[in-house]
Parts: sequence; structure tokens; C-alpha cells
Amino acid sequence: MSLGQIIRKRRHELNVTLDEVSAKTGFSKPYLSTIETGKVKNPPSDELLRKLEDALQFPPGTLRHAANLGRMSADVRQQFEACESENQRWRKLVRTLMDKKIKGTDINDMISKSDLQIDKSVSKTEPGKLIPIINRVAAGYPVDFDDLDYPAGFADDYVRCPDIDDPHAFGVRIVGDSMEPKFVQGDIVIVSPAIEVRNGDDCFVRLAIPHETTFKRIFFETENMVRLQPRNEKYSPMMVEGSRINGLYRAVIKYERL
Repeated sequence: MSLGQIIRKRRHELNVTLDEVSAKTGFSKPYLSTIETGKVKNPPSDELLRKLEDALQFPPGTLRHAANLGRMSADVRQQFEACESENQRWRKLVRTLMDKKIKGTDINDMISKSDLQIDKSVSKTEPGKLIPIINRVAAGYPVDFDDLDYPAGFADDYVRCPDIDDPHAFGVRIVGDSMEPKFVQGDIVIVSPAIEVRNGDDCFVRLAIPHETTFKRIFFETENMVRLQPRNEKYSPMMVEGSRINGLYRAVIKYERL
């Protein structure tokens, strides 16, 4: 259920009009209506979400949590919801064990009947840090640079990466086909500025004069020249002067679009 649907459903349950919500929150009725219908162009602020939680008697943080889920890309949200479903099944099993005071010898039987999976090779699972997806990167010809005006570490979408320690790591979403078959349109690639770039690495490239970005394999040629090599044989390599490059960030993780 979307954020707008959650708000509208709750408002109807309380028999509250949009005019009344507008009066309680200080935000206009037309804007609140666009939120409920999902037609809002500017996402609601945390301030408004907190006021809506108070006005509609939501537990604190409910709408902010729903808004953050809505900002996730569909593939990441699907993975998150699958994990949350599995966690709920585990919590239910634990409550059953506590309520019925199951003996230790019977626990394995209950787990096997629950279809829950246990990876005995993993001793501890860390959720990992949230990595911001800052923009779209062209897997084709370089395009005008666009970091969406976000400060470092902030974005609309995030992915969680357990194996990334770089505080400056960020993600980009692939557009185009020049890096096929390894990278296809819609894939999310995590890059790490802290990792050294070597010949043949797949890299997010920032170019200056003019400001452009692209995603290519990198080869350091002689005489201060760098070759941007597509993986797709339909595309020709591009030679650029090293002085034009103001950022080379190596790809370390790929989230495939299924």
C-alpha cells in the first residue's frame, strides 16, 4: 500500500475531512489531496509527515517509514519486503517457543516444520550500510553531468551493502547498452572512491570541460591519454585526455534487474 493510500485509508477510518487535516497540519487541501492520490511532485517533508501522524493518530514514525519505503527502487523494495516477511516468521516462531515453553530437544523439529532456512556457515549477519543512488549514468556516450543536487551521502534511493566500508561509496543506475552483456539498463552499480583503479576496471567516470559522466572500462594509455572501452562490441572506444577526468570510481557491486 502506498503512502497516499495509507493516509487516505486512515482518514476515512477516523471520518476526518481533508479540510480538517489541512487545518491541523497547516498545509493546503490541494497539496494533501495530491499526496493521497500519488500525484505529488514534491515528496512530503518529515515535518508534514510528523504533523499527519499527529492529526491522524498514527504511531510516531509510521508515515516516515512508509515514505522511505516508497522512495526505494522497486527491486530493492522487493528484496527488503522479502527479508521483512522472513523476519516476521522468525519472530512468530520465537513467540511460540516462549509461550509454549518448548523444550530444547523439540526446537529443531519446529524449525524444520516452519520452512525457515538457517545458513550454518554464517555466524553473524550484518545489515550493512545504506548506499545512496545519486544519479543515472550513461552506458553509452557521455551525457551531461547530473548529481541531482544532493549533498554527499544523500539521495532519493538507497541500497544496503553489507560489504562496503567506504563512507563515500555511492550507487548509479545504468542507462543504455554499451556495457552489455555484463551490465544492462536498470542495473544498479555501487562504486567506491576509496578503491584504487587499475587497467580494465569497470568505472564510473566524471569528465570536465564539458561536465559529463559515463560508465566504461578504463585503460591508461601513453601520453596522458585514457581509453574508455565499452564492453558491447557495437560501440567504439573513446580516447580522452587525462586532464579531462576529474573522477574515476571503480565498480564493486552490481544489483541486477530481474
